[in-house]
Amino acid sequence: MSNIIMVAIAYIFIAIILISIALLYVRSRRLKDYRKTLELLDKNKNEIGSAPVVSELAKLETIVKNDKIEEKYKKWFNTFEDIKNNNINKINDMIIDLDSLLEKRDIKDFNLEVAKTELEIYKARQAIDTLLEEIKEINSSEEKYRKIITKLKTRYRELNDKFSNSKEEYEQIATPIELQFENIEKLFQDFEYYMEQNDYQEVYHIVKGIDIMIDHMGIVVEEVPDLVLLANRVIPKKIEQITEEYKDLKNKKYPLKHLKIEYNVEESLKNVNKILDRIKVLNLENCMFELKTMLEYIDSLFDEFELERQSKKEFEESKDIFDKKLEKTTEVVNNIYLQMDDIKSMYDLTDNDVKTIDIVNIKTNEINEEYKTLIKSAPRKKIPYSQMAKEIQNYLSRLKDIDDELDIALKNLGNLYDDEVRAREQLDEIQELLKQAKARIRSYKLPIISDNYFVQLQEANESILEIIKELERKPIVIKTLNTRVDTARDLVLKLYNTTNEMIRTAKLAEYSIVYGNRYRSENINVDSGLNQAQMLFYKGNYRKSLDVSVSTIERIDSDIRRKVTEIYEKNK
Repeated sequence: MSNIIMVAIAYIFIAIILISIALLYVRSRRLKDYRKTLELLDKNKNEIGSAPVVSELAKLETIVKNDKIEEKYKKWFNTFEDIKNNNINKINDMIIDLDSLLEKRDIKDFNLEVAKTELEIYKARQAIDTLLEEIKEINSSEEKYRKIITKLKTRYRELNDKFSNSKEEYEQIATPIELQFENIEKLFQDFEYYMEQNDYQEVYHIVKGIDIMIDHMGIVVEEVPDLVLLANRVIPKKIEQITEEYKDLKNKKYPLKHLKIEYNVEESLKNVNKILDRIKVLNLENCMFELKTMLEYIDSLFDEFELERQSKKEFEESKDIFDKKLEKTTEVVNNIYLQMDDIKSMYDLTDNDVKTIDIVNIKTNEINEEYKTLIKSAPRKKIPYSQMAKEIQNYLSRLKDIDDELDIALKNLGNLYDDEVRAREQLDEIQELLKQAKARIRSYKLPIISDNYFVQLQEANESILEIIKELERKPIVIKTLNTRVDTARDLVLKLYNTTNEMIRTAKLAEYSIVYGNRYRSENINVDSGLNQAQMLFYKGNYRKSLDVSVSTIERIDSDIRRKVTEIYEKNK
């Protein structure tokens, strides 16, 4: 037990030693890291102090030729001295303090002061960088502005050459353009003067001014020929053509007041003159847009004139068509009203049928009155033909709808008459079919006719009488008449089919009995069966007679049904 305790104590002792060594190692590493941080801070401080401000100021000193540059030189020099004497010294003291804190192992305060030192270094670096940028800007100004002005001169010469080669296209605007080119030339001269003085602040404004003016002159040189062409030739010529065409149409009595041609032409000419005044001072803003808008408006007037010509033609053609259609519709409506009493006496018209005619009449009168008003306004030349053409097309469309309603009404009236005629024709057909049925039943002298036949015959006769009664009734109720016709047709057809079926069955039964007589002597059962079939035949039970005779004979002749059918077909 004591040995185990001793081993445990040994392990604990070794563990303590290892932990202590590890802690010492970690602390050593951290101290090294802190030292590196101090070295980096010192390096950053030295970089700020060794910034090439002095060399840049030395370059600037050689080009100081005016009070402005000299004032800036002094200001920058003082700023650099202030950074060296205050900011850098302060940073140096802060680094010394950090070294002391590290020696004391005051890590908490050390980290806090590192952050403050880094902030001071950042401020100092920003100040030095800004200072250097300002100094370099002046030192590099001559080369920079020389390059810029060289490009501007190239653009200037190109624009001037383009203008000079086509000077006649600019007409009265050529003089203002030449003056503007002279102003740019003067700015180039001013540039050289201020460059000699190293007054780069003034040079900056001159270069910027030249750049803006050349950009503007690029637009001027490019657009002015087109603007002059539009303002001096194209638009005045178009206005002249519009005025002549307007006078011609006015002489032909076209109503054109809605276009306000005189006012708009006058305003267009005023606007052209205003735009020309702006072009003369090289103010081209919105000039092209305004002139093109004006041109589009003038072109639209030609379209309006053409529209009025076409509309007049369409109006006159549509008017003739409308007159004829309106006259025809009115005549048909009037004729219906003249015959309405007769129609009512002949047929049982519904309220809807009469109402439809009344509505058509009202609509026809309304459109007729509106049309008369439109035609009366035409001689006064108040309504343009384009509007009148639309109105007449609207009347034609409405009249078509009226004609459609009228066609439906006429069709309904026509259907009444057609139904009556058809009913009379079908009555003849039904009576003929009944006559044929009676003739067939008489032609084949059956021993007995079933009661069912006579019931059907009575129903058929009564249904025919009902048709005759409906046709004699005034006014005729067509719906009832059609029902009577359908009923009679069905009953007579049923009787006709019953007659044919009864005769056919009786014949087949008779043929089968006659055919089976040949087997009576051979088979007593056949003789007995045929006697029973014969007895059923004379009692009028033809279907049962046929079934008994055929089933009896099938005992001897299995093909009896086919043979009897063939005999029937030959003797039809």
